Amino acid sequence: MENRYVICQLTDSEAKPLGPPIELHQNYGPNQLQQIVNQLLSNEEKLPYALYISDRELTVELGTFLQRFNVSVERVVQIVCQPQAIFRISPVYRCSTTLKGHSGAVLAVEFSPDGRQLASASGDTTVRLWDLNTQSPWHTCEGHKNWVLSIAWSPDGKYLVSGSKAGELLCWDPQTGERLGNPLVGHKKWITAISWEPLHLQAPCRRFVSASKDGDARIWDVVLKKCIRCLAGHRLSVTCVKWGGDGVIYTGSEDCTIKVWDTKEGKLIRTLKGHGHWVNSLALSTGYALRVGAKGKQYDSPEETKEAALDIYNKLKANAPERLVSGADDESLYIWEPSISKHPKFRLTGHQQLVNSVAFSPDGLWLASGSFDKSVRLWNPRTGKFVCVLRGHVAPVYQICWSPDSRFLVSASKDSTVKVWDIRTHRLKHDLPGHEDAVYAVDWSPNGEMVASGSKDKTMKLYMG
Repeated sequence: MENRYVICQLTDSEAKPLGPPIELHQNYGPNQLQQIVNQLLSNEEKLPYALYISDRELTVELGTFLQRFNVSVERVVQIVCQPQAIFRISPVYRCSTTLKGHSGAVLAVEFSPDGRQLASASGDTTVRLWDLNTQSPWHTCEGHKNWVLSIAWSPDGKYLVSGSKAGELLCWDPQTGERLGNPLVGHKKWITAISWEPLHLQAPCRRFVSASKDGDARIWDVVLKKCIRCLAGHRLSVTCVKWGGDGVIYTGSEDCTIKVWDTKEGKLIRTLKGHGHWVNSLALSTGYALRVGAKGKQYDSPEETKEAALDIYNKLKANAPERLVSGADDESLYIWEPSISKHPKFRLTGHQQLVNSVAFSPDGLWLASGSFDKSVRLWNPRTGKFVCVLRGHVAPVYQICWSPDSRFLVSASKDSTVKVWDIRTHRLKHDLPGHEDAVYAVDWSPNGEMVASGSKDKTMKLYMG
């Protein structure tokens, strides 16, 4: 190229210009561009940024990139600047231990919001709490009469709730493993999902919502130990539920719809229609902030705790509306902005079998989906564009989960493996074999230190970097 300068427009992740278009020398690489971004934003503390042109990360000199991907310089080149987590975690690559104790398949695993505790649910009717320092059993929580299908930590880490195939819910004290009160009874069929009210809306935590195959969702108060609202309106099983940061509840169902509920009176706000088959999975763009709450920090008052959680939530949400993504048996995903419209913003197609798991990256800038077609797909949720397909599994993908710094993705499959994917290179980073049967569940600890997986082989494995 004769002209050694290119006119570029630097934008944020929502495509809003950071300043006027500027001429950049083709010898400029990521380091020089990051300096320019920090200058444009007047950042006192220099922040790291990832730079993207047409959804491809710029990791070489600008001129080299433009030639390699045949990008036209006749028009202004848009460079999207995404702030990166200041902390960087190491990708997990080795199994540090195998946790044995369950006598049935491990159906769910979940780390506490601070990443210091781990809970598991099993077909043996128990919930187990594990000591991550000694990597050994801590408490066995007994009381369910049937398979434990769902578990969920409160965002302040003070409660753990579990739901069973018998339709009952039990609340536990994670410190002692003791059951808090009698079973919460009301659902007529098994529990499919549980979601807690965000910490920035209520501190300390006390309310959660459960979804059931009986077609209802119910809001419970763990202090009053009773159901305070029944959200009835779906015609078939409610398969998934999320309590949004805006204070509404989203339920996905086998009746092909997603419903948005008011949490004060339990009234239906709107119904989101688009899918042609069962809705399997929901995820929120603010999901990571809602999960970690105040990141396990102790404050002097509930108000201070709420403010800290609200600060984390607002930083992630920024000026964009909270987005919802749904995955379904119709092999597609929809991205919604429910606070703005009842119509989907984007329809994402490409999977060739049902979509079983969807997840926004913790920074909200990427979207991943896992399918029974054995693949994981990566999408840009701001544009609705397909980014890449991650192939390597040889059987259905059951669950996916992001690393807290949004740089890696982990997937669990029926093929008995867990795989770690590098988002920058779009390639397999590490293959984690070891299980002897299907891996149903996987979770990456919010502090980034380890990954846990649960399998049909009745064991759990911990992986570390």
